[in-house]
Amino acid sequence: MQLHSAIITGRIPAGRRLPIEELAETLEMSPMPIREALRRLDADGLVEHIPHRGARVRELSLDDLREVYEARLALEPLAIAHAAERFTDDDAARAGDALERHVAAYERGTAVEALAAHTEFHFALYEAAQSRWLVRLITPLWETSERYRLALAPRPDRALAKRRAEHERILAACVAHDPETAARELRDHLALTANEVAGRMGGTAMFRVEGGSAAAEAQRAQAGE
Repeated sequence: MQLHSAIITGRIPAGRRLPIEELAETLEMSPMPIREALRRLDADGLVEHIPHRGARVRELSLDDLREVYEARLALEPLAIAHAAERFTDDDAARAGDALERHVAAYERGTAVEALAAHTEFHFALYEAAQSRWLVRLITPLWETSERYRLALAPRPDRALAKRRAEHERILAACVAHDPETAARELRDHLALTANEVAGRMGGTAMFRVEGGSAAAEAQRAQAGE
C-alpha cells in the first residue's frame, strides 16, 4: 500500500500524525481501508496509536533500534544457515541477479530501485531456508530497520564497496553449502549496520562484531588493531 511504502522510505517522516480523514482524502480512498491499514501498520511496529490523539508514525530511537537488531540477529543467521544447507542453483541465480541490480541502481543513484533490489537479495537467501515462519517473523523487523537505514544513510564508501563485499561473501557461503560461515558473515553484516546507524544517531556501538568473519577482520584492520 502507498502508506506502507511512504513510511518505510521516509516520505512520511517519524512522528508525523496520520489523521484518517486527511489520508482518505489524499489517497482518494474511503476511511475504512485506511483504518484497517493503520491497524496492520501498528501490528508491524511502523505506527503507534496515542490516546486521544490518534495514529502517528513511530519515532526512531536507539532503544527501538537495539530491540529490532537483537531480534534480527537471532532470526536471520538461523535462516541463512538453513538456506546454506538447501541452496540451489536457482537460488544462487536469483540472489546474484538481485545483488547485481542493487549495485547498479546504487551507482546510478536510483534509491528506490536500490532498496527494492537489496530487499530481494536478502529475501532470496532467507526464502531458500524453506521456512514460512522465519520469513514471516523477519519481514516486519526488516521493514522497521530499513526506516533507520534510509533515514541515516551510511557513508558512500561503506555503503557500496564494503557492503558489496559483505553481500558477496554471504552469497558465496550459501553457494558453498557452508552454514557456519554464512551465519557468521551475516551476523557481522547486521552488527556492523546496527553499530553504524547507532553512531549516526549519536549513540555507541551496540553489538560486538564476532571474530572470524571477513567483515570483522576488515574492521580490525581499519582500526589499526
